[in-house]
Amino acid sequence: MKGKIGIIGAGVAGLASAVRMAARGYSVDVFEKNEYPGGKLTAFQLGDFRFDAGPSLFTMPHYVDELTEVAGNPDLPPFTYQRLDTICHYFWEDGTRFPAFADPVRFSRVVHQELGVPPAEIFRALEESRRKYELTGRIFLEKSLHRAKTWLHPDVLRAIWQIPSLDIFQSMHTSNNRLFNHPKMVQLFDRYATYNGSDPYQAPGLLNIIPHFEYQFGAYFPTGGMHQITKHLVRLAKHLGVTFHFGQAVDRILIERGKVSGLQIGQDKVPYTAVISNMDIFFTYQRLLVDQPMPRKVKNQEKSTSALIFYWGVQQTFPELDVHNIFFSDHYQREFNNLRKGLVDDDPTVYINISSKLAPADAPSGAENWFVMINAPYAQGVDWDAAIPAARTKILRKLERILGQEIEPLISEETVLHPALIESRTASHLGALYGSSSNDRMAAFLRHPNRTRVFENLYFCGGSVHPGGGIPLCLLSARIVDEIMHSKRQVSL
Repeated sequence: MKGKIGIIGAGVAGLASAVRMAARGYSVDVFEKNEYPGGKLTAFQLGDFRFDAGPSLFTMPHYVDELTEVAGNPDLPPFTYQRLDTICHYFWEDGTRFPAFADPVRFSRVVHQELGVPPAEIFRALEESRRKYELTGRIFLEKSLHRAKTWLHPDVLRAIWQIPSLDIFQSMHTSNNRLFNHPKMVQLFDRYATYNGSDPYQAPGLLNIIPHFEYQFGAYFPTGGMHQITKHLVRLAKHLGVTFHFGQAVDRILIERGKVSGLQIGQDKVPYTAVISNMDIFFTYQRLLVDQPMPRKVKNQEKSTSALIFYWGVQQTFPELDVHNIFFSDHYQREFNNLRKGLVDDDPTVYINISSKLAPADAPSGAENWFVMINAPYAQGVDWDAAIPAARTKILRKLERILGQEIEPLISEETVLHPALIESRTASHLGALYGSSSNDRMAAFLRHPNRTRVFENLYFCGGSVHPGGGIPLCLLSARIVDEIMHSKRQVSL
């Protein structure tokens, strides 16, 4: 046995780190303050309806498959998934609606039919997304930005040479306005900024790499729902001998002479060879490194947006809806302006996920489980007791206008998740879903690194550090930690 690793938090990145560390021969303990694993990626039952509580879109499944290989392809229940033929259904107030097919040719045809947009504009936008990803994504998402080795890679030099064409110095919205002549297509591609809690009117155009994830790598649905990702990672970890301590919060990261020596759990001081924190970086410093100064960029960096989610058991099926559905605001820029002010807009864009479309057991026959989400400001200064009922009314009126029938009488089960609850349940600072936003062109470089130069043997993974939030990036953060820990030369910038 190489040594002992202590992991703080059983979110996706913590679970992935546990698998990687155990596969390398370490004894691994995972401490999770909740009684269950997964962080935001959990599930619950509401009457006869099953809901995935958090992330609802699954892309880049090969990162999960990679962990199965890391674990030695054990004889466990398989993790399976299906590729979606339709990525999303889009709806507008003026009656425009169409499916975004995963096949770019079919997608371009339906957009041309509904909006008159030439197919060439779609292909040009997707080619731009591919080019930006191939120039920057594999290096800047899959490698640490805080090690000299990364910056000496030939691909980085090639990307730097192409900076003027990467739209770093203009917003996503400006970039999309250049690519499309129709405002609805600009809005459709602008919405990809919300994949990491950012504002398309501020975030750099480089974020237009995101559509490439869906149209090249695909959008998927795990058999049994999103929570199966968590279950699969836990099975892999337990197979490798990882020990989980649920309902057990860590009180302190122990430091001796500039080096991590272990964790304090209640009155016990447990020695560890290294510690990996999957806890939000703000709370890692505030609660677990109380004697150490919090980095200024952790305190001051702009937070991502959050979400207000209604979980509704709906006693009817809607054939015009799919697994993923978006009902756009008519005042998109105003919606983001209000989010920056800490307000929920009067005309919010509404996202509805219905897993029962592909997993019929998630709802009774003739019914559907609606995960209804709007973008929301992070928790600071918001009166949620007043904001929630007001937002609920706005959402219902919008859906009823567009779908042409009353929705409220169909709701038989209901619960709500708001940013303050997200913070309390998942220790996400201010309920921000993705840690810091990507509105600043330097945001990727301002994220906290996966390894600190201040303390030896302390590492960080998860959505609040590099490379960012969302399932694929959290999985990548665990891979980056693994690579940093086991590279021969740990030269940090």
